[in-house]
Amino acid sequence: MSDPAGQAWAVNAREVLQRAGHHRGAARERLIDLLSDQDCALSALEIEDGLRRDGPVARASVYRTLELLHDHELVTRLELGDGVARYEPADPSGHHHHHHLLCERCGQLVPFDDAGLERSIRQLSRRLGFTTKEHEVTLRGRCPDCP
Repeated sequence: MSDPAGQAWAVNAREVLQRAGHHRGAARERLIDLLSDQDCALSALEIEDGLRRDGPVARASVYRTLELLHDHELVTRLELGDGVARYEPADPSGHHHHHHLLCERCGQLVPFDDAGLERSIRQLSRRLGFTTKEHEVTLRGRCPDCP
């Protein structure tokens, strides 16, 4: 974990799970470490592949841990309309937020931040009298590698 935000997320995730009475397990610890190093969402299979580099892991453990983290609002589950659920750490402070570019050909997912887009969303919400608690923007198209 080299990213301070990732480190903070991992510490928070472990504390939340401990307070909720969940005992530490090797697979859960490795999964938390793996997610804390990511800058964008991964599918359960990508997570499983990443964990297998350091030894065997049961697929059921991956899915159980992801559901546990989701139930405690520690990860965000992204459903991007391609039939693949992806997971990324949820910022405990609520300050870090990004959107995604999704290549419709190869499935590459690229995170992006855009302050102007965020301002536009806030202005639109105000203009319509809507209190927006969260939002997600996914731009679909083709990445530079896919003609």
